[in-house]
Amino acid sequence: MALVLNEEQQMLKESAKGFLAEHAPVAELRAQRDAGSESGYSNALWSQMVSMGWAAILVPEEYGGLAFGHVGMAQIIEESGRTLTASPLLSTAILGVTAINLAGSEAQKTELLGAIAGGELTIALAVDEKIHHDPMQTAMSAVAKGDGYVLNGEKRFVVDGSTADKLIVATRTAGSPGDMKGISLFLVDRTASGVSVQRTEMVDGRNAAIITFTDVEVTADAMLGEQDRGFRALSATLDAGNAHLAAELLGIAQESFDRTLQYMKERKQFGALIGSFQALQHRTAHWWSEVELCKSVVLKIMQSLDEGDVKSPALASIAKAKLCEVVELSTNEAIQIHGGIGMTDEYEIGFFIKRARPAQMLYGDYNYHANRFALISGY
Repeated sequence: MALVLNEEQQMLKESAKGFLAEHAPVAELRAQRDAGSESGYSNALWSQMVSMGWAAILVPEEYGGLAFGHVGMAQIIEESGRTLTASPLLSTAILGVTAINLAGSEAQKTELLGAIAGGELTIALAVDEKIHHDPMQTAMSAVAKGDGYVLNGEKRFVVDGSTADKLIVATRTAGSPGDMKGISLFLVDRTASGVSVQRTEMVDGRNAAIITFTDVEVTADAMLGEQDRGFRALSATLDAGNAHLAAELLGIAQESFDRTLQYMKERKQFGALIGSFQALQHRTAHWWSEVELCKSVVLKIMQSLDEGDVKSPALASIAKAKLCEVVELSTNEAIQIHGGIGMTDEYEIGFFIKRARPAQMLYGDYNYHANRFALISGY
C-alpha cells in the first residue's frame, strides 16, 4: 500500500489541526498546569472531542462507532502532539477500545464500546508494576474464589488512572513472573472496595497513578478474554498504544523543528541571522531528514494495524524505537538552538521536551523496543 493518506484521512487531519489550534493550543496546557488541574486535562475539551466523533474512531460500527481505523486516529494524535494536548484519547479511545475489541465478549463489547464512543465511559490500562516496562513480569495475583476472583497487587504509571471510570488490569492467574502464559485481564471499577489510587503529576503536567489492589473481589464476567491467555490481547493492545505514541512523538518532533526553524529566521547574533550559519544549517538539514523518514515509519505501522498484518508487532517496535530516537534529537536541538531562552518556563519550546520524555518511556523506551525487535527477528 502506498504511504500516502487518502482524501478522507487528509480531511480529518486538517480538521483536527484547526480544532486543536483553536481550542487546545500549548497555552491551554500551561493554563491546566498552573490551575492545578486534578484530571490533567480539560473535561470541556474532552466533551468537544467526543462530539466530533474522535472517541468513536476505532469503535466498530455495530457498537455505535465510526470504524475509521488507526491511520485516521493517528492524524488526530499527531496533531495533538503538535499542540501537546492532554486528553483520554490514548488511555480510553485507543488502549481501552483495542483491548475490549480484541478480548471482550459480545456482552462486554455491547456494554462498553458504545459508552466509550458516546463519552460516557473512560478507561485506563494498568499493566506496569516496576520502573521499567515489561508486561511478562506481571506478578499481581488473581485467585479464584467462589464464582469470582480476588485481586492483590500494585500497578504503576497508570495513565489517567486517577480519573478513569474503569481499569483494565493485567494479572497473573498461573505461572511465574516472566512467563507469557498465565496472564489474565480484568475489568475493575476504579472506585471498587480495596482499590487505592495515588495520583502522580508527571513532569509534563499530566496524570499517572499508583494503584494498589487489596483483596479486590470481582465476578467471573469481569474477565476480558480467556483465563491464562490474556498476553496476546495485552501485547496487541500495547502495540496499538506504542504506534500512537509514535504518532504523538512525530507531532512533537515536527512542531519542535518548525518552531526552531522560524526562530532561526528571526534571531540575530554577531549582526547576522543565526539561520545563515552553515553549522546550524547542517544540523537542521539532518534533523529535517530524520523527521521526514519518521512520517513513513508511523504511517506504515498504522496501515499494518488496520490490515491486521502479522508484522505489526515488529513494526510497532520499529516505530516506537525510531521516534524515541528522533524526538530526543528534535527536542534537544530545539532547546540548544534557542539557547538560554529555551530553558525558561515562559517560552513554550521547553514544554515539548517535558512531554516527550514521559511519552518515550511509556510502554517501553528505545532500548526496550530495539531489543524486542531483535527478539522478534530471531536474534
